[in-house]
Amino acid sequence: MPLMSVGENPEMSESIKNLTLSRLQSRMSMDETGIGRLPRAQEAIHHGILEGTHLGAQLRVSLHGETVAEAAFGESRPGAPLTRDHLMLWLSSSKPVAAVAIGQLWERGRLELDDSVATHIPEFAQNGKDGITLRHLLTHTGGIRMLDVGWPGATWDEILARICGMKPEPRWIPGEKAGYHLASSWFVLGEVIRRVDGRPFETYVREEIFCPLGMRDSWIGMPADRYATYRAEDRIAVMWNTEKTPPESYGWETEERCTRPHPGGNGYGPLHELSRFYEMLLGRGSYQGRRLLLPQTVDLFTSRQREGMIDATFKHPLDWGLGFILNSNHYGADTVPYGYGHHASSPTFGHSGNRSSTAFADPEHQLVVALAFNGLPDNERHEHRIRAVLDAIYEDLGLAGRQSGHRARSAGSSSSIR
Repeated sequence: MPLMSVGENPEMSESIKNLTLSRLQSRMSMDETGIGRLPRAQEAIHHGILEGTHLGAQLRVSLHGETVAEAAFGESRPGAPLTRDHLMLWLSSSKPVAAVAIGQLWERGRLELDDSVATHIPEFAQNGKDGITLRHLLTHTGGIRMLDVGWPGATWDEILARICGMKPEPRWIPGEKAGYHLASSWFVLGEVIRRVDGRPFETYVREEIFCPLGMRDSWIGMPADRYATYRAEDRIAVMWNTEKTPPESYGWETEERCTRPHPGGNGYGPLHELSRFYEMLLGRGSYQGRRLLLPQTVDLFTSRQREGMIDATFKHPLDWGLGFILNSNHYGADTVPYGYGHHASSPTFGHSGNRSSTAFADPEHQLVVALAFNGLPDNERHEHRIRAVLDAIYEDLGLAGRQSGHRARSAGSSSSIR
């Protein structure tokens, strides 16, 4: 009689899978505080390790300003546990930091949101870009989606010269068409900050945002000596391509990629520090007695400034604040990119990083979540895992389906931005 394979017996297959998961959890490295309050979320992260979508993950969750859970799961590299103090690559979850910097300078009267970029960077006006404003850059409606800006090989000045010399995209009226800008507009915003304030972008955000929040190991472009120390301590987490079997390291933890600032994409730091950034925003600009923004600035930047527009990059409607992605589940909770799960309230705001991370604040539930995986699977597998973890967090905390009746803050019903 031929032997039956496990795959031919669904009950046996599920039993063995559960046994394998149990054994994996029993031997898996986990550096944690309070994760017992999130059993479903913990299981979802462990399943991702078992299924090969990531080697490890960091998670921090707070509710009403109190830590619910702070944990690291799995490994940074085979045989090396991932800890809560490893510096994770945030990728595009870095973008709101530049937005907050712009908000601070706006409060101080150093710039206006409807200033043309050329007001601060005259050479940006080349080739018909004189009508693009700071607001257009913050809402991804400027029409300068240059993918290859030359980073990290090119210098900051070379990158800016390349962007300033480009032509705007054809048939794109700024403010009337939307499309996610991966890098170009964020270098421009970083240069506006440098020219208005006088400090390099990486210095400004370190001194005006990270240090006041106690984010001592968070950087967007870290100094070479700190990089050397982190590497010697093996604290820079490796990012893995988990579309490959076995996974392959991207090799992104090089000195060049860690020390040369990329305002839209190379934030590094532990996720328990990134969560402080959102606790400050949930506190309407204040964190543990330190005020970084006025309440009305937080309200403005996290309100719907771009609404109902199809994003030409993602091919899906997405609502945007000024540098923040707003919960867009009303356009399809199962299909919206960069979402916050099925249970997030309407005014939830934050940002995600390419197939790997998310950080957000949910004002209705007074919830902050910061989550990063160290593996990049294909988009479908990533969307499945991140929705599973985020939904589980809400369910574990009894927040699923609870709505306070708070309506989304909106800048108006118009779908165009000028």
